[in-house]
Amino acid sequence: KAEFDKAGLTYEHRLIDDMVACMLRWEGGYVWACKNYDGDVQSDVVAQGFGSLGLMTSVLTTPDGRVLESEAAHGTVTRHYREHQAGRPTSTNPIASIFAWTRGLAHRGKLDNTPAVTNFANALEAVCIEAVEGGEMTKDLATLISKDTKWLTTEDFLSAIDRRLQEKMAKA
Repeated sequence: KAEFDKAGLTYEHRLIDDMVACMLRWEGGYVWACKNYDGDVQSDVVAQGFGSLGLMTSVLTTPDGRVLESEAAHGTVTRHYREHQAGRPTSTNPIASIFAWTRGLAHRGKLDNTPAVTNFANALEAVCIEAVEGGEMTKDLATLISKDTKWLTTEDFLSAIDRRLQEKMAKA
């Protein structure tokens, strides 16, 4: 308690229903520790409120920082996969999956003291952000701008990321 007071922090225990209501009213500035299922459900709500589940990753580390688990926290995309199986183009946002891998790569680079690995991970993350900021994005993000915003299929988005990454790595 003394350390919290010194840092100007408070701790409150709240039930899930109360915390959901608070989350909708508050403008940030809090940490919400949840039980597994509650966290799964509420993280999807929060992610949707800030754009897309396709942007949400989850990173868990051990207290000593040696072991890291990184995942795309959005689960499966069964509906998109069924469209793909039927031969129809899809627009599935791969950014969370890419960042799950890059976080793992960056951690590996840190553990092994291999800056090239860390730099590659950072470059790949940067080009994902640059692509979206440059107007190259999947449907989930484009429709947040307007229903008429141009969007890319999954394959076209990945090609845009590849092109940008090749350019960035050639300059490095």
